[in-house]
Amino acid sequence: MFDEPQFEHQRVHAKIYLISPQHVAGDFPERLARALDAPANSHHRVAAFQFRVKGIDEHEAARLAEPLQRICEAREVAFIVNDSVSLAKRLGADGVHLGQDDMAREGSVKDARERLGKDAQIGVTCHGSKHLALEAGEAGADYVAFGAFYPTTTKEVEHHAEPAVLTWWQSLFEIPCVAIGGITPDNAGPLVQAGADFIAVYGAVWNGDEAANVVALSEAIAGAT
Repeated sequence: MFDEPQFEHQRVHAKIYLISPQHVAGDFPERLARALDAPANSHHRVAAFQFRVKGIDEHEAARLAEPLQRICEAREVAFIVNDSVSLAKRLGADGVHLGQDDMAREGSVKDARERLGKDAQIGVTCHGSKHLALEAGEAGADYVAFGAFYPTTTKEVEHHAEPAVLTWWQSLFEIPCVAIGGITPDNAGPLVQAGADFIAVYGAVWNGDEAANVVALSEAIAGAT
């Protein structure tokens, strides 16, 4: 869809990977546009948006996702669907993010690749596990996600990751890595310095003025680079 893949390996230019809230109706499209249009550092801007809405059927999910996808497309921000390969295919999304439990239901990375095509961006949650990350890389994932690094109210934290896993990954592999879990402008720096290519956030942007929060996070990332 874009001239270059959105998850290119740029260690010196960590970018923001924005996760949606559960509720994306009402004025949320306008909030998303404000977040993506925030005057952030161009090297550390929002590069990807993940549609993460649980507990609704695919028809309703598609209805809610479509205006958000258009907003992302207009700004060349990758639109990634959480959990559902079928929804990603239906929308023609840029990719899908699969948790470990999702793969038992949705199929492997290889299955997702066959359904979505060679250009799809497929990410895999690896918690703090080197073993899971190695498996994901060998299976053809386009990025691996480690976390949670800090306490978070988004969901119950069952797995904790240490920044050292990012450094280990960067020392061995070209596949980008995403840091997720409780990240804010105040604590993002060590993860950038450890090697995160993407900083995934939820509450740090949506809890408050989304445009100002994106700018603050972008500046924090730039300051740590």
